[in-house]
Amino acid sequence: MAEMASNFIHEIIDKDLADGVCEKIHTRFPPEPNGYLHIGSAKAIWINAYTAKKYGGLFNLRYDDTNPEKEDNEYVRSILEDLKWLGAEPTGGIFYGSDYFGKCYEFAVKLIKEGKAYVCDLSADEMREYRGTLTEPGKESPYRNRSVEENLDLFERMKNGEFEDGSRTLRAKIDMASPNINMRDPAIYRIIHTEHHRQGNKWCIYPLYDFAHPIQDALEGITHSLCSIEFENHRPLYEWVVDNIGFEKKPKQREFARLNMTYTVMSKRYLRKLVEEGAVDGWDDPRMPTLCGLRRKGYTAASIIDFVSRLGVAKANSMADIEMLEHCIREELNAKAERRIAVLHPIKVVITNYPEDKTEYFDIPNNPQNPDAGTRKVPFTREIYIDADDFAEVPPPKFFRLKPEGEVRLMGAYVVKCEDFIKDANGNVTEIHCSCDLETGGKNPADGRKIKGTIHWVSAKYCEDVDVMLYDRLFTVPNLTVLPEDKSLDDFLNPESLTKLCHCKAEPSIKDAKPGDHFQFVRIGYFTKDSKNENTFNRTVTLKDSYTPSV
Repeated sequence: MAEMASNFIHEIIDKDLADGVCEKIHTRFPPEPNGYLHIGSAKAIWINAYTAKKYGGLFNLRYDDTNPEKEDNEYVRSILEDLKWLGAEPTGGIFYGSDYFGKCYEFAVKLIKEGKAYVCDLSADEMREYRGTLTEPGKESPYRNRSVEENLDLFERMKNGEFEDGSRTLRAKIDMASPNINMRDPAIYRIIHTEHHRQGNKWCIYPLYDFAHPIQDALEGITHSLCSIEFENHRPLYEWVVDNIGFEKKPKQREFARLNMTYTVMSKRYLRKLVEEGAVDGWDDPRMPTLCGLRRKGYTAASIIDFVSRLGVAKANSMADIEMLEHCIREELNAKAERRIAVLHPIKVVITNYPEDKTEYFDIPNNPQNPDAGTRKVPFTREIYIDADDFAEVPPPKFFRLKPEGEVRLMGAYVVKCEDFIKDANGNVTEIHCSCDLETGGKNPADGRKIKGTIHWVSAKYCEDVDVMLYDRLFTVPNLTVLPEDKSLDDFLNPESLTKLCHCKAEPSIKDAKPGDHFQFVRIGYFTKDSKNENTFNRTVTLKDSYTPSV
């Protein structure tokens, strides 16, 4: 896992260690299993896992499964898979928030007995009305001063399933005039008659995250609860719970800026909507910012960690450029991806002076950036395919590819000259006839003439039929955090985010590719074998890199 430069979080930890606040660092990652992790999650994982590693501490995975309505074992499995893929092994163990339901209930009873919590009959709408605003204090619930005995009885009956969903909550009794709305008697338990993915129907009341999370941290011995900045206003409630439960060793919550990225949304709710409405091909659609989607698209764990490490750790939110992420994977694949030849828009070329029954093999480097990668043999025959874009009947200025009476080099093979071409009834060129300089096989012309253009090709006799998925950005505008009042995210979905090309032609060696293998299709881009569809290759990123790293 990538190194992390010293930052304000490490300064806090250094001071805590020096002051004897803690002896061994213990962090955690607490995802809710109601969807798949996305690239924003990767930043939180990296910060928590590497901080623990840097200080020789422990890192926990704890599923925040305190809301049974949208949680599923499918998400539980995917979260652990993504964590391990990123190299963030939970060295401190794997836990579930639901493991602590019994303890949370005990602590809620403790608060009731101490007059610090009460059962409230206000509806959700009424609670919002009573809460007040940022400029006006809230007003006390008419149920706030129930006796301890009545509250204990009602809470027990809530647990026993006597009341309907939403009819009652347990609220912490704090301060309805607090300038922090989160401290205005927040709900800490609600009624949900829904089967839990692990607990079944044992419970029909569930603790809310702001109550359960600090308890779980304290019970696991977490020293530093590192979370994104939107929880900063919740920190006083976190500390109130820890203090009033009476934990001797108190975990410390500290917040960092969340990851926002151009042309991307990080809302799990909206990503779920795209999946459920069929706008994408599941959570692992390569257009999605989910880790499984990025993995299927061809991104590596190393490239994602490289990306988040370049962003660093800060308090102020900012917008990361998706081109930085693309630069990270380009840089990695340029060094390690083997090259293969693929023709996406095939048009047949007949080499008229080449024997019909002859096949010869040219040695082509697997990766010019890495001589140790060796070479492979690519077959050459009388009939080949080139890309239709590499021929122009009426060429524009400075067109150095194939044209009537023009010469080009076939990459790694011969120099050929266009002598003729055939059109269909619609005027489209369907076949090109060329002659080749048989003395130029892998060599320059003997007479010293300069050949300015080089194009790629595959043998028509020895090639593989493949489908190619060209993925573009899912949205058409870079900043999706601020939208016009009359627009929604749906209005900015890119209708051209996917182009599928069928019956492309690739060199024979591509048939040995396995799902997840990475290649550079020469002159085209970086691709990976799809994990779901046979003979399909997904474009990870184009060859062109417009991102300029800061010095």
